[in-house]
Amino acid sequence: MAESLGVAVIGAGMAGKAHAAAYRTASALYSPVLPPVRLVSIGDVNAEFGSLAARRFGYERNDTSWQAIAEADDIDVVSVVIANSLHREVVEGLLAAGKHVLCEKPLSDSMEDARAMADAARNSSSIARIGFTFRRTPGIAYIRDLIRTGVLGNVLHFSGRYWTDYGFSPSAPMSWRYKGGPGSGALADVGSHLAYVSEFLCGDIQSVSGGQLSTVINKRPLPLAAVMGHDHAAVSDTFEAVENDDYAAFNAEFATGAGSFEVSRVAAGHANSLQFEVFCENGAAKFDQRRPAEIQLFLNEGSSNDNGYRQVILGPGHPYIAGGLAMDAPEVGFGQNDAFGYQARAFLEEVAGLSEAESLPRCATFDEGVRNMELLGAVTESALNDGKKITL
Repeated sequence: MAESLGVAVIGAGMAGKAHAAAYRTASALYSPVLPPVRLVSIGDVNAEFGSLAARRFGYERNDTSWQAIAEADDIDVVSVVIANSLHREVVEGLLAAGKHVLCEKPLSDSMEDARAMADAARNSSSIARIGFTFRRTPGIAYIRDLIRTGVLGNVLHFSGRYWTDYGFSPSAPMSWRYKGGPGSGALADVGSHLAYVSEFLCGDIQSVSGGQLSTVINKRPLPLAAVMGHDHAAVSDTFEAVENDDYAAFNAEFATGAGSFEVSRVAAGHANSLQFEVFCENGAAKFDQRRPAEIQLFLNEGSSNDNGYRQVILGPGHPYIAGGLAMDAPEVGFGQNDAFGYQARAFLEEVAGLSEAESLPRCATFDEGVRNMELLGAVTESALNDGKKITL
């Protein structure tokens, strides 16, 4: 086991800060004890953003280039949390320098780059993983257990949506999120989450159909200064065209069952609303990201006159909680930030060479990241061909 692990995060935006905070808490989650984790650097081309994040989360310094992090002898582990189009160059450079890499989803903005990254990962002596963070959500993992153990049984129908509102205002400033080809907007940004969650629960999607991509705000103003995350900064009176989708929808077929999907970045009033309902042979379950410490569960038991959905409050008997949270008592509560902590812990355990625990499985591979992009690519192909059925 390594004597210590030096950590860096490239990207000081919203998700980058979630990674930075997660590495702070990872050492205190679970047993056995990790080797000492050194919080070394926050990397961002905007020195002000990087410096603020480094001071806030207790990192020793900030760097303004990924190359500086790749060359640093005191850094072993790097999270890459930047624009999708930049992932390949940075990840390949870090792997070549011997760093272990945790890359945010989607893997890239093109299939060519994603496959090249997966090839680089397979040929590297370092560990490369992708951040499918919602796999770490206790409620989602618990529903998966209920399906796989037969309590719910085979899936008949999955219905999911991921509504966000960061782009609903026409005055929201132009950023990299609004650039790229068809399918690189809401579908890639939040549809990628919904897609891997559905396959995590229901198994591989066999085909997609009815693909729809819509751009409802066609131009956006340029910001007057650097923009972090989804911030609505001051804007100029100069506009640029939006190149990708504000809204996407599609249908899918699993080996057993079917599904319907809807994602949006213009759903006013829904800041971060991942919701799904999965209907199975023996009952059904609901999950709502806005109430992450519970699920709704329906089992086909008793008379239909007095049977219905019931609230299940998640606690120490459910995935990731027992032995993980400092206070792992019933009804303590937790949320999406905690999932980043579980993800960081699993990644650091693998890097440190600790044995894999059933209660904390490894993070997803780059090959799984390619699979996720192939699925999104099939949805885009369907949308560009009048909803044609595309087999995966």
